[in-house]
Amino acid sequence: MVAEVVAGVVLLLAVVAETVHQRRARRLAPLAFGMGVQPRLWVVLSPWIRVVALSALAWGLTSLLIVKPKSFRPIGELAPGKEQHIMIVLDVSPSMRLEDAGPGKKQTRQERAREVMRSLFDRVPMNQYLVSVIAVYSGAKPVVVDSHDLDVVDGILGDIPLYQAFKAGDTQLLEGLKEAANIAKPWNPRSATIVLVSDGDTVPAQGMPKLPASVGTVLVVGVGDPHQGSFIAGRQSKQDAFALRQIATRLQGNYHDANLHHLPSQLIATMVQRGEDNLQEPWSRREYALLAAAIGGLLTGVLPWLLWRFGTGYLPGVRKVKLVI
Repeated sequence: MVAEVVAGVVLLLAVVAETVHQRRARRLAPLAFGMGVQPRLWVVLSPWIRVVALSALAWGLTSLLIVKPKSFRPIGELAPGKEQHIMIVLDVSPSMRLEDAGPGKKQTRQERAREVMRSLFDRVPMNQYLVSVIAVYSGAKPVVVDSHDLDVVDGILGDIPLYQAFKAGDTQLLEGLKEAANIAKPWNPRSATIVLVSDGDTVPAQGMPKLPASVGTVLVVGVGDPHQGSFIAGRQSKQDAFALRQIATRLQGNYHDANLHHLPSQLIATMVQRGEDNLQEPWSRREYALLAAAIGGLLTGVLPWLLWRFGTGYLPGVRKVKLVI
């Protein structure tokens, strides 16, 4: 409010000053423009330009004087609340320990999932991200939430038998997605990426969780051979690409078969771009004050020169006359 009062006082004083100046300039017009010569049309606007420029300069400088200074952080350090989030919903069911994954079909599905996530971390600016892992089998349990330590995350993705923390039963991927949605609720809009890593599951016709506004991207990553199955617990198990693609479609996300190829760079670039958009801070009073002070100061300083150089076509002095005999 103080800046607005100061700008209003400067505006009033500038209007009074321009009115007095205009009366004096009218009497001296023949000296400036010559007898019968008028200034250029844009000169009529110069008093209003000066009034607006002085008011903007006063408002900008006063605002900069009273607003709270902005603290700048070291490169790579984010302001609180501006972090991005990667939430991995990891299938830890016993079928993930079958060896039919990777280009040579010699990796377990869990090892392939770990390798794919390592590739993702290598291509994403992880200093801007916090990582969470939710283990899902017959239920869902958060293992780590908002961790900076990729070694801890990598260890969780390794050969830890997390399925032993659950009762035996069918894999409930939707429970993992529900848990992810609950954790992500308080985060900033579009600041989270959910990565579901699984070899597939039966998807019920209803019950797909509604994701909060904080989730900007959903990636469904399939591991395991999608063509030839392996036997476990008396049944054949293979990557259920149809079910995983259905989950991705219903969540408006993307499905990728990572059994042979890592996540495509274009998909990762889209995720990173959304993260960068979220990091952009909206303009505050400080930025508007800087802009107003810069424009006001520039116009105030350059206007006299513009009036002198381009205000009139009248050139006082003795003209040289070339005689032709």
